[in-house]
Amino acid sequence: MTIPETDFDPYAAEVLANPFAHHDALRALGPVFRLPRYSCYGMARFADVRAALHDWETFVSSRGVGLADFAQEEPWRPPSLLLEADPPLHNRTRGLMTKVAALPGLKARLPEWKDKAADLVAGLTGKGQFDAVPELAEAFPLGVFPDMIGLRDDGRENLLPYAMTAFNAFGPRNALLAQSLAAAGPATEWVMQACRRENLKGSGWAADVYAAADRGDCTEQEAERLVRSFLTAGVDTTVNGIAGLLYALALHPQEWQKLRADPSLAKKAIEETLRWAGIAQTFFRTTSRAVNIGDVTIPQGQKVVLFLAAANRDPDQWSDPDCFNVSRNASGHVGFGFGIHQCLGQMVARFEMEAVLAALLAHVSEIRLVGDIRRRANNTLFTIEHLPVEFIPA
Repeated sequence: MTIPETDFDPYAAEVLANPFAHHDALRALGPVFRLPRYSCYGMARFADVRAALHDWETFVSSRGVGLADFAQEEPWRPPSLLLEADPPLHNRTRGLMTKVAALPGLKARLPEWKDKAADLVAGLTGKGQFDAVPELAEAFPLGVFPDMIGLRDDGRENLLPYAMTAFNAFGPRNALLAQSLAAAGPATEWVMQACRRENLKGSGWAADVYAAADRGDCTEQEAERLVRSFLTAGVDTTVNGIAGLLYALALHPQEWQKLRADPSLAKKAIEETLRWAGIAQTFFRTTSRAVNIGDVTIPQGQKVVLFLAAANRDPDQWSDPDCFNVSRNASGHVGFGFGIHQCLGQMVARFEMEAVLAALLAHVSEIRLVGDIRRRANNTLFTIEHLPVEFIPA
């Protein structure tokens, strides 16, 4: 069967500004299609995207989860030992990091995080218009996450441009990436220095990773790269998750009032945000063998772009998928990926979103949009740069 082709450019400025406008057309192409512009294949339907993410042996990550093929070109920085590694290496590093970032330790942090979120939200409530991105979505994660890792106190603002550059690098070597790399030079250097043992505090997740190196579970060099993985996975997912939650609730006041009337819907509201907001738009895999998808064969060694956000609004999977509904059971979405390479920072993001949402429910009666939002262009993420809101006191 002749494979469908499209001249669609997922990295065009107008697409990055409004990717959802194009997802119906991508899903209509079939289970798999070609994008000749980038010499790659694509999938946009939920069932196919989820299946590819699950089949790590066929759709490998070790050749890069962006457009660049690590078998053919040099990555911009040493590959992640988690996101850009396959078993058996991935089993060892993921197992180590899962022990460090264990759920009981995260749950123990939640009361402290809720207190900090409550103080932050209370200070913003009733003050009039403010920008919820720097004053809440960025301020809260930067106030709690670096302490959990054990980062030094100075320069933590560098985490944001570094993470944005890391996600830009999953796309093509376009002007957006070039600008990001140029602007993030000092931030990248700060991150590389901050991940070294001698520059860390004596306790925290980073110290635990280096303790694993001392036990022989990994090398000193691997420990440094694993700490860096925390900084990529644990910041932007949370910042954009909180911003997406605030925007969704402000845009849908009836859903906010439904949530206020029944706070037990909080976890559903978080999962619905992660499904609906489309924070991670795309990730790539590379075929390790020829594979049949429907009536089409993808040859070995081909890059495949998985449209996660399109999958999360697939009408074959979700009823009224473009609607934000805090009552929806959105579990099973691929907002954090799926399978062995699911985002390491996903539980950090969920718990921080939970802390912020609890504070909103306690202190805020209305979340009002008081101006136009502004997006920040990124090759992988669909992010909000400016979110003017007003919190009306409860």
